Amino acid sequence: MEHVLDNPAWNALISGNKHLSYGNEQVKYFDKEVSPFAGIKENSMDNFQILFELIPHNVPILFITPVEMEFPGQWKVLNCITGLQMIYDDLAEPADAELELLRLTDEHIPQMLALTKLTNPGPFAARTIDFGHYYGVFEGERLVAMAGQRLHIFEYAEVSAVCTHPDYTGKGYAKQLLLHQLGRIKTASGIPFLHVRYDNERAIKVYENLGFVTRKKIYFYVLKKNDGVQ
Repeated sequence: MEHVLDNPAWNALISGNKHLSYGNEQVKYFDKEVSPFAGIKENSMDNFQILFELIPHNVPILFITPVEMEFPGQWKVLNCITGLQMIYDDLAEPADAELELLRLTDEHIPQMLALTKLTNPGPFAARTIDFGHYYGVFEGERLVAMAGQRLHIFEYAEVSAVCTHPDYTGKGYAKQLLLHQLGRIKTASGIPFLHVRYDNERAIKVYENLGFVTRKKIYFYVLKKNDGVQ
């Protein structure tokens, strides 16, 4: 039986992120200002055609799959990013964060966009904050580190956008933000998980030290509609 994390975008769009979803019973997607992720219930030529017809823009989308794939001709593959899907597997309660963390709101969006553009933790757009639970570390009035939540798949909650300004690395900010997210998710009886590039050895080691274990390799395909194809 397929695990819900094997089709993470689709299962998020029909469960914890349902309020942010568009589409029908076969294909779903987020508004492009929230997230580029799209999902389909089952991989089929017909469903990729429906996705092609339903998405109202020609901005690249992200399709997540645990297997390498080829796509129908109406979709052009711009890139394929290999990642690891990791789950928090520590039965002990995570330690409490020691830093004072500030909940981020719409007024912080310009700083959030600037920080993610600089550090590139993954796709982050003007309304990605709508996923909720974003917290940051400030030096004075400057946002220097943050983390939040993205895909919410039934009881699984994805920790995302973990990033620190290059001028402020080495201070443990990312670890404190991660501990806060782990505690928040566990308190809500959820199971934390995350995605990381397979070659990001530094981040993987941090996650493993906190209690994450690799569940499986996963692929992020960046797709764009082929112009003129129907």
